[in-house]
Amino acid sequence: MIDKSRYCLLTLLFSGCVSSLALGKDKEIGKEDPFHSSDFPDGFMFGCATAAYQIEGAWNEDGKGENIWDRAIHTIPNYVDSNSTADIACDSYHKYKEDIKLLKDTGFNTYRISLSWSRILPRGTTDVINVAGVAYYQNVLKELAKNGIEPLVTLYHWDLPQPLQDIGGWMNETIVDHFQNYARVVFETLGSQVKWWITINEPSNVVSGYSTTTFPPNVGLHGVGDYIATHNVLKSHAKVYRMYDKEFRPTQKGKISFSFDGPFVKPKTDSEEDARAAEQAMQFKFGWFAHAVYSSTGDYPPVMREVIDRNSLQEGRTKSRLPYFTPEEIEEIKGTYDFLGYNHYSTALATFGATGKNPSIDRDSNILFSVDPNWPSSSCDWLKVNPEGLRGVIDWIRNEYGDSIPIIITEGGYCDDGRIDDYERIAYYDGYLKELLKAIREDGAYVLGYMAWSIIDNFEWASGYSKRFGIHQIDFNDPQRPRRKKKSAEYWQQFLHPKASI
Repeated sequence: MIDKSRYCLLTLLFSGCVSSLALGKDKEIGKEDPFHSSDFPDGFMFGCATAAYQIEGAWNEDGKGENIWDRAIHTIPNYVDSNSTADIACDSYHKYKEDIKLLKDTGFNTYRISLSWSRILPRGTTDVINVAGVAYYQNVLKELAKNGIEPLVTLYHWDLPQPLQDIGGWMNETIVDHFQNYARVVFETLGSQVKWWITINEPSNVVSGYSTTTFPPNVGLHGVGDYIATHNVLKSHAKVYRMYDKEFRPTQKGKISFSFDGPFVKPKTDSEEDARAAEQAMQFKFGWFAHAVYSSTGDYPPVMREVIDRNSLQEGRTKSRLPYFTPEEIEEIKGTYDFLGYNHYSTALATFGATGKNPSIDRDSNILFSVDPNWPSSSCDWLKVNPEGLRGVIDWIRNEYGDSIPIIITEGGYCDDGRIDDYERIAYYDGYLKELLKAIREDGAYVLGYMAWSIIDNFEWASGYSKRFGIHQIDFNDPQRPRRKKKSAEYWQQFLHPKASI
């Protein structure tokens, strides 16, 4: 799940109020216009997504090493709302069977999880492999198989081992080899149990920690550090993809790709200038990483190259802040996908106008973001409800990179205060799933699955436990971390198995 409060591009001044979706508490959403999972293509992947750091806890148990989020939370006062930590989180390290039972009982056929790099390799390197950490994930995968649930596994979801950050992290080119070595251990020990892989989740947020001081590792080299880290993230992804393709795919028969994030960006007005602004915003947010992998030409989007090169020259620099790939690197990165993973929550409106620090990606992109005041709100100021945006961004992806690329919506969800009667969340999923079905049926989009965020409330990064996305509630004041079904879980159960008794 993205820490949207840290969005580099979406520095929006939203109002914090929560507006109603005009739903009566006694209204059964979907009864007037019923549709079910059977309306989607056969084999469609309906699942939930989580991330290791947000649910596992056990931060220093059974040989796990320290990661960059551990370091930030334990050493920087007030880094997280209410000084919360993820030391225990949902305690899923000990309660994973209970979580998987929730998935099974609800009717999901897929579970997207991430692996903790520092739980498997405590120092980040292969000189020490934590057998207990590997065994934990083997047990999770066995339990999923036992319950007939397909794992979709992310190698990296923001929790870099601290020893690797001590030598520069994603800004140090040696990270490319370290990531490949980590992936090799994972494929060798877990690969026979997994058919679907994601290398890196939301790379724009991974690299934001090198441009800001509000996201680990808090480097603060805005407009420089993030671009250097981007270069190494893309090379790391490509190297792992090529390794899997050559060494592991022939026997393990899996698929592997990236997972991006971001809103669908629409023009603020009908003007041609705002249309150009919206397209530029999409290139700076989505194309920043996707163009190098999914486009026919590879490399960064031309508009990014042109703008950042020009700005760097005007700043008196002797070379661009955006590094250059060699022709060989462009070819090595291009085409390293089996599908396109995309985390979609919301929509934004765009017009031209520089914001943010100079230099920064916000200044480079030169976009002012806003929202339609008629879009319903959530408890997260960045999340406005606009279901049509999901269909719109799928159309943009198909037009930009071709309509033959399989798409998986790897995250989507609604933020509230954790209430059991979460009718707004039901309306969110109902609306977004209907737009997704339109994209598939009416537009011909090649979509393989949708992962809801999330099966349980969890640690929402800098927001701690103040923002909730789960379809099951957790009482974080109770040491036992009890799970309790919300109305949205009942909605999903009825959607997935309409004849089931709730």
